[in-house]
Amino acid sequence: MQNIITAIFKVESEGYQAITTLRQLPVTDNSAILQMALVKKIGTGLSICDSFDSGAHTTDDTLHGGVIGGLLGILGGPIGVLLSGSTGALIGSAIDAKDAKNSASLIETVADKLQDGDVALIALAEEATESDLDRKLSKFDVEILRYDAAVIAEEVEEAEKLQKEMERQARAQLRATKKEERKKAVEEKRAKISADFETFKAKFKKA
Repeated sequence: MQNIITAIFKVESEGYQAITTLRQLPVTDNSAILQMALVKKIGTGLSICDSFDSGAHTTDDTLHGGVIGGLLGILGGPIGVLLSGSTGALIGSAIDAKDAKNSASLIETVADKLQDGDVALIALAEEATESDLDRKLSKFDVEILRYDAAVIAEEVEEAEKLQKEMERQARAQLRATKKEERKKAVEEKRAKISADFETFKAKFKKA
């Protein structure tokens, strides 16, 4: 089973210990980690503290692309603040209600459940059994949650489309606002120039 695993830590230093431990042996007989990131909630956004990438999506050991990279890109962008109220619109009719509920739970956990300053490890893993990674993580004061990776990948794709549309609309609105402001400024200048002419003509007639 391919899962998105979130481990929410009570102690920040334990999050760093956990990602260091998992990075040392990302593949075992019972599990394999393709990508993972340690994130910290800062205000309404997320900061990536540390990360691991298998290289399946990149040529170096950095977190770009893939499900985790896409998920963090959404959560760290302008749409992240709105996700808790928008997940239903993002998922669409192709995903059934149960999967939608599970998918929304991940987004809500990362975007809303974490308190300012909390840390969470988010990983894309394949697991024969859950016990392998649970055993490595449960030695910390942590809450472990799992979600279907395919469902999350679909939601991330839909969220990316929505974010692009929101950005397009924002740019269009900005252009419209600037056009209106420019039109107003032009009219003000036109009025001033006309007033200058009227003043000059009035003085000329008096002379």
